[in-house]
Amino acid sequence: MTRRPAFFLMVLVPLLWSMAGIFTRQLALLKNVEIVFWRSLFAAIFVAAYLVVARKEPFFSGLKKLGLSGFLSALMWAVIFTCFMLALTLTTVANTLLVGSITPLLTAFFSWLFLGKKTPVRTWIAIVFTIAGVVWIFAGNIGNMKDTHLAGLLFALAVPFAYATNYIIFSRAGKTIDMMPAIFLGGVLSSAAMIPLALPLEASVSDIGILAVLGVFQLGLPCLLLVYVSRFLFPAEMALIAMLEIVLGPLWVWIGIKEVPSVETLVGGSVVLLCLLSHEVASMLHMRNKRGNL
Repeated sequence: MTRRPAFFLMVLVPLLWSMAGIFTRQLALLKNVEIVFWRSLFAAIFVAAYLVVARKEPFFSGLKKLGLSGFLSALMWAVIFTCFMLALTLTTVANTLLVGSITPLLTAFFSWLFLGKKTPVRTWIAIVFTIAGVVWIFAGNIGNMKDTHLAGLLFALAVPFAYATNYIIFSRAGKTIDMMPAIFLGGVLSSAAMIPLALPLEASVSDIGILAVLGVFQLGLPCLLLVYVSRFLFPAEMALIAMLEIVLGPLWVWIGIKEVPSVETLVGGSVVLLCLLSHEVASMLHMRNKRGNL
């Protein structure tokens, strides 16, 4: 696969992730730990099914080959699966996604710190303007925040650190180790951690159906795609493209349940989208010029 198809697959990742808010708002179930349990469980089942079908070797042999990097990645997935959904049930969709806006900056910093990679200037510029757009959104909505949102924001804060760590793991070990079984293991760890708190289970058949959709299409599938494209894209670039979720998540909620975003959210979201498009155009022009000089 070349870089361009990988880019389009990476765009699909935040598109699928962004469904979380609209589907979660359809749940009658109020117990957030049970929501995390079912979503993580269905994601683990889906990834396990994919690995069984796609791999010719025994399923558990992939887990044995993960090594320390793979198990650390699984732990990061567990943090992401757990903390993102807890945040989403404790605060607004926009607030949850906005906190994740620091992921590109953290990823670029971790790439320099742990990998010694020089992040292109165009990526740093895009990161700065993207964060500026998100700060604009946050500043316009901070007056509407309630004290009860603080816990949600704290859970949300753990997500970008876990994602940035995973991007570095993919870049360092993903080319020699199959990291997809780590997604399965992360789902197992997340659901196992939540089940003692979730009992007795109260989800209705309808809720379980919605959570199955979330686990498969909003979580399992995009995470598999993310691991796959990590072989072709830079960590900071992946984190930047993933920022599309911040624009799309509140948009689906706006369209679906009339949770109207503020003017600041619309303006800031437009800045984020423009930065992503500009960065990708600049990257393609750079690669074309580089090939032309060979």
